[in-house]
Amino acid sequence: MADEVAIIGAGLSGLALALALHQQSIKATIYESRPAPLNIGGAVMLSPNALKVLDALGVYQEVRSKGFNLKNSNCKKSTANYSRRTSSAAKRSNRIYRFELIDIILSRIKAEGIPVVFGCKYARVVEETDEHVIWESADGEQHTASWLVGADGIHSTVRKYLYPDLVPRFTHMAGITAAVPTAPVRHLGKPITKPLTIISEGKGAFVVAPQKVDGSEMLIVKQRRIDELDREGWDHFLADRESLIKFMQEDADSFGELALTSTQHIDPKKMNVWPFYVIPELDKWASSKRRVVILGDSAHAIPPSAGQGINQAFEDVYMFALLLAAAKGGNVKVEDALTFWQRYRQDRVNKVLELNKQIDLRRLPKDQLPGLAAEGVAQQKFDMSWLYAPDFKADVDNWVKSVSADVA
Repeated sequence: MADEVAIIGAGLSGLALALALHQQSIKATIYESRPAPLNIGGAVMLSPNALKVLDALGVYQEVRSKGFNLKNSNCKKSTANYSRRTSSAAKRSNRIYRFELIDIILSRIKAEGIPVVFGCKYARVVEETDEHVIWESADGEQHTASWLVGADGIHSTVRKYLYPDLVPRFTHMAGITAAVPTAPVRHLGKPITKPLTIISEGKGAFVVAPQKVDGSEMLIVKQRRIDELDREGWDHFLADRESLIKFMQEDADSFGELALTSTQHIDPKKMNVWPFYVIPELDKWASSKRRVVILGDSAHAIPPSAGQGINQAFEDVYMFALLLAAAKGGNVKVEDALTFWQRYRQDRVNKVLELNKQIDLRRLPKDQLPGLAAEGVAQQKFDMSWLYAPDFKADVDNWVKSVSADVA
């Protein structure tokens, strides 16, 4: 039996897409190369724009009950003489472990009877017509779908159908992270209850964010410039936990009591390294016949500096489902819907990438900054209102109405 939509990848993007499509009465099947759900460590920051999507998909309340609910986040500038607050961001966010978020969405998917096929690895597109796409899995079996959607990450195999020679570019930046207990950590003599970034003009930045539902744990982060490594090299880099801990503890006194106390309680098993990769802005997120589509990190990999990677992916899948439903209903043409979708989403992604760039510059020590790139960065205030304000369904509805009116 042919699928209406075949989704490649059972990560957060693919799972959320299946749920969003089901909400629009569009049948989908998820295909995942791994034998079981993804269960990697680390938490994700869900900002208000993503929480709007999760609320629309009916899972927000459970997310809220499992993650740490944040009221705001702050950035402070630290020098030898003073420390002052320089910006404030979201009034509502949630930090939740990735595997817990996957479990929440997957449980809803199972409850709705949406098929998920594990151990099925996408291999290639065999044929694409104006009506369907035939694709082949690694075991040689061929599958037919009305649409094939690649939600398979920055190293997407589906993307190779659209861009055979594209290789993600390393930004020479990596984040070193550790999860530490909150109880012994202090800042100005008080416990940590909200995200905080402390900037030392000479040493870069030290970032903390509470996590777990009771806030009993916190993530600490430092960024550094580094040459690209191959997979084996990154594995060795991560395995050298002694050096990673030393890096986290270096110059801790420049960031004050918070860094000094938190870096003394690092569990080597709870450390990670996140190399920052990007892909160039793509001309198209869909094939010429509009039957193969990529989204999320497959279409626009976003480094984690601003914590917007998964948030932007959720925006992608929600709007895609709304627009595909409008096209299936005959209100608009598929090609017009996909053009509007990509243009709308790319504009927001570009603004996030610019925000990331400013944050990265702000977090690096001056001696690691390229040329004069740091001029005025530490003093810049970030306006986040544009990020959290959109009503995605209203924007889609208004576009559909305008197109329908033009046709009429």
